[in-house]
Amino acid sequence: MNTQRVEYASRVEKWKVFELSIDGPSDGNPFTDVELRADFSACGTSISVVASGFYDGGGVYKIRFMPGHEGRWDFVTSSNRVELDGHRGSFVCERAAPGAHGPVRVARGYHFAHEDGTRYLPFGTTCYAWTHQPDALQELTLTTLATSPFNKLRFCVFPKHYDYNRDEPELFPFEGSPEKGWDFTAFKPAFFGKLEKRIGDLLDLGIEADLILFHPYDHWGFSTMGQEADERYLRYIVARLCAYPNLWWSLANEYDLIKGKTIEDWERLAGILVEIDPYDHLRSIHNCMPFYDHSKPWVTHCSIQRQDVYKTAEYTDEWRAKYGKPIVIDECAYEGNINWGWGNITGQELVRRCWEGYVRGGYVGHGETFVDPNDILWWSKGGRLRGESSRRIAFLRRIAEEGPAEGMASISFGWSGWDLPSGGVEKEYYLFYFGFNRPLFRDFSLPPGGEYECEILDTWEMTITKLDGRFSGSFRVALPGKQYMALRAHKVGERAP
Repeated sequence: MNTQRVEYASRVEKWKVFELSIDGPSDGNPFTDVELRADFSACGTSISVVASGFYDGGGVYKIRFMPGHEGRWDFVTSSNRVELDGHRGSFVCERAAPGAHGPVRVARGYHFAHEDGTRYLPFGTTCYAWTHQPDALQELTLTTLATSPFNKLRFCVFPKHYDYNRDEPELFPFEGSPEKGWDFTAFKPAFFGKLEKRIGDLLDLGIEADLILFHPYDHWGFSTMGQEADERYLRYIVARLCAYPNLWWSLANEYDLIKGKTIEDWERLAGILVEIDPYDHLRSIHNCMPFYDHSKPWVTHCSIQRQDVYKTAEYTDEWRAKYGKPIVIDECAYEGNINWGWGNITGQELVRRCWEGYVRGGYVGHGETFVDPNDILWWSKGGRLRGESSRRIAFLRRIAEEGPAEGMASISFGWSGWDLPSGGVEKEYYLFYFGFNRPLFRDFSLPPGGEYECEILDTWEMTITKLDGRFSGSFRVALPGKQYMALRAHKVGERAP
């Protein structure tokens, strides 16, 4: 009989992380020599899940599991080491905590919902290297996010070496040093412990962690580890993190700039990811220039960086038709004033792009790159938001949450609407966005047989002006002759909550 220390909670809430901790061998190389897993079964059902274990240093092994079914669960461990093999136990999965809705899934083809069916509208931002900054700056980033409209954060596992981000991080993912090199067979548990803590902090704020597994902005050798090390790293990080319900996998940021990897390499890594993640978290891969083939079955949604210097969100409906998947434009350029064209658009232009993408049935992400004497740019290091766009994006989020539950789709009005992006749900809800145009009036023609209430939205001033009366068929609306206006029309009695 095993007499190792085995610790776990007797009760855990649905979609929270259950952790099993076992004392085990520390001889040899526990990261490569020891195999560990646990089989979890929901009593009275046919539901079973296999969760991989990992070495957490100091002779401690852990297995993490996210129960998605209430009631009693039994588990048994399996290992090639007798000290870790055959441990049995059980725990009770309780009702989910208020506000906990489970992992995000693709819903209705082009949109998202949590596992319990609660609608999820991604309003994302990017802080690539925020977890590699001093603790005080990380805490400031979390404080900023807590009062922001953002519910998804893109960031990297590996540290980043690029303009405005030349600092050396305190911790690295492997044993070794930049001067002496790395042992890619020996992970640094303290590094991954800090990473998972921040993912947990985001979970507490209701923010999805869109985690980038590989990227090219590297001078330490993490983007060129080789096939064996890549796969070992992937298996280790999935074992550690996949039980977190707010996790998304981004296989790469700007995959095409990682010159040592071919499409075959990415497909192999994606195949491993699909195989070893028992919770089937969302998966994407992000481009610099050429798009990845988002029609690949492992890709759950399109993560897009613009290819045109000016246009991006305008292609949303085209990409929806091509790929048949949700369109998330994670990088449409950033509000700021740095030297690079991708980082010096105005707040008005960023907000315009967000509205343009939303009206067409997609989701456009935020970013901010203002010159700072200490090189603390939100896009990389986090900290404080300085721009004008984030609170206007909060207004867009409000409008989206008041919009149709089934999500937006681009709607064509033919010749009469060739110059006016519009979307919604036919015969129920329409949203027209004028962008940088500024008409004094506009003629509309809505389907017969229904009456609509109309409102003029000033998307920059964040005001809503309800028009008197009800409208049907063809009608004219007087407009203020300002940029960034929209018109919302919803069928009387049909407005979504």
